[in-house]
Order: sequence, then structure tokens, then C-alpha cells
Amino acid sequence: MDDNKYTYLENLRKDYDLGSLEETELFENPIRQFKKWFQEVQDLDVNEPNAMILATASPDGKPTARVVLLKGIDNEGFRFYTNYNSLKGKTIKENPDVSIVFFWREIQRQVCIQGTAYKLSEVESTRYFQSRPKESQIGAWASPQSEVILSRDILTKNLETITNKFSDQEVLPRPAHWGGYIVKPYQIEFWQGRKSRLHDRFRYTLTELNPSKWTLERLAP
Repeated sequence: MDDNKYTYLENLRKDYDLGSLEETELFENPIRQFKKWFQEVQDLDVNEPNAMILATASPDGKPTARVVLLKGIDNEGFRFYTNYNSLKGKTIKENPDVSIVFFWREIQRQVCIQGTAYKLSEVESTRYFQSRPKESQIGAWASPQSEVILSRDILTKNLETITNKFSDQEVLPRPAHWGGYIVKPYQIEFWQGRKSRLHDRFRYTLTELNPSKWTLERLAP
């Protein structure tokens, strides 16, 4: 392989010049600030603004990351749903400390979140599961997520079996291996791109002596 063909990567760069971020603009509560930014990106009709990178790590420190979809945000934290038997589900069970990253290229903003993941109640997981399209409910039953399979034919056969089994039902029971998590944050960073790579960065951290109070600090880019 001719590595010289890829030297252009070193020259790929973009100057960020769409906005700035000052401490006076920020709310005292970072989740309230996140909701404000999220509403702004939704107003721009950005494709899948709720797509987020979820990073997990095994107890011995081996990291994995993937894109999942944010499905809820409240004063407690950030919610998403998955197969509990997936790699991320197994890793969270062993080590519930996770990281979430949102990057909205269109407005040159990034949010980095560190927190602890907790399973949602069965009632909450079932409510959301049964609100999904039937095809998505069937897919959750048909896929042994993260397991090695010999061919796609296995998925096709599983899909056919589940479709036939629930052919007369529009709402399926929730599989026991499928459900939600809430990530309760203890640190949230807001990043706004600026010219010359001198970006604006602010970090909120929960105060140890007062777990309902956040401290706010500006970081060098």
C-alpha cells in the first residue's frame, strides 16, 4: 500500500467560526444547558441529533465505543435502550462508568458526558419497547446482538419465526434481555468550535460535598 496516497489527511482541516461560548451564557445546571443546545440543533433539522457515541470499559480497562440513540433526557440523566446481552450491556454490568459524546457538526458543538449507567425499571423499558414500530419489536427478538453468527441466514430465519409467532399481535411482549439505561452524569463538558483551534470549553462537575450542586470551570482548548 502506498502510504503517500493518504498524506492529504494531514492537510484536512476546517476553521470553526460559527459561534462562541461565554460563561455568562451558561445555566447553572448542565442538563438544562444540554436541553437548550439540543433544542437549537433540533430547530436546524439536523439528521439524527440524538445520535451519540457511548463508550464503555471492562473492569481491566479495555474500552469499546459505538453509536446509540438518546431516547430520553430529564433532570436525572440520559436514557437509551439496548439488548442487555450485547457487548455494551455486559460491559456496563461489570463496570457501570460510561462516557457519552455528542458532536453536532452543523453548529460546531460537542458535548462530552461522564456518568454512571443504571438499568431502568421493567415498567419503563416495557412502555418504551411497546411504543416502537412492530418491525423494531420483532428485530429485538430476532437478533442475538453481539453474538457470532455463521451467516445472515440465521437472522432471516429468526425474523421469519418471530414474525409468524406474533402475526396476530401488533404489540409484542418485551424480551427479558432488552431494556433501558439511564446515565446519571457526574461531569459534563460543553465545547464550541472557535477560530485558530482556540475553542471554548466549559466543564461542569458535581460537587462531592453537595451532590446536587455543580461547579463550572473553563478549560484550555
